[in-house]
Amino acid sequence: MVGQGGWLWRVRGRDLVICGRPLIMGIVNVTPDSFSDGGQFLEREAAVSHALRLIEQGADILDVGGESTRPGASPVPLEEERRRVIPVLEKLCAQVSVPISVDTYKPQVAREALQLGAAIVNDITGLRDPEMIEIVRQFQAGAIVMHMQGTPQTMQDNPQYQDVVGEVKTFLQQRLSVLQSAGIAAEQLAIDPGIGFGKRLEHNLQLLAQGEELLSLGRPICLGVSRKGFINRVAGEPGWAEVGVGGTIGTLLYAWTRRAVHVARVHDVAEVRRAFLLFTRLERLRSAD
Repeated sequence: MVGQGGWLWRVRGRDLVICGRPLIMGIVNVTPDSFSDGGQFLEREAAVSHALRLIEQGADILDVGGESTRPGASPVPLEEERRRVIPVLEKLCAQVSVPISVDTYKPQVAREALQLGAAIVNDITGLRDPEMIEIVRQFQAGAIVMHMQGTPQTMQDNPQYQDVVGEVKTFLQQRLSVLQSAGIAAEQLAIDPGIGFGKRLEHNLQLLAQGEELLSLGRPICLGVSRKGFINRVAGEPGWAEVGVGGTIGTLLYAWTRRAVHVARVHDVAEVRRAFLLFTRLERLRSAD
């Protein structure tokens, strides 16, 4: 953490200072079956063009992934994930200056991405693979440590918690301790409560309503709520129906008022950025009165 309410996230020697609004992480899904935009950017040129468009819209970070982690999704073989993401990363790392994150839990993909110039590993398993820990340590990469109960294939079968906020916090605290003991600096790490990953509607809402409970862990909080089905369920609509950007923005603005989001992982970069510019401008005017 840095002074005046800001946060520091160090990714391969580059300091990302989070102050005034969250960093906006634009999603680049190079997949045929992601829940929201599967298949739209499967070809390299389409994915690269989409990524460049997200930067023009104001993305501070790009998050490139080649395996859908929607509920029930089947695992993607290593070579297929490489085939999808590595050509995209080759081109992006040579063209853009914003930090690039690779959304993977496979150490081999993470290593190759970092060799190309990626700066962050976004691992839904919380870096539980010792090889992944060593790769992040070796490259001094940033990492997002996420909570997930089960696997994408099983996580929504019957998720159970006695105290979802306490249990997620304890898991993240334990992972931070393990990673720092392995030689990864605290400044390299961000945390993610894993909204929608092994959680029922009530679990997601409790985590969002009490998101500030994670602040005591001392690391920036990444939230991935973009277009997720829980937003529709709150509105009494089918969770699988298309989710508009309004619920995403509402959720993120609420989390910001609770100091519980520092990195917003979103599909709709321009709309989210515009909402935060307006919101924070109004906040400053009010505080000046």
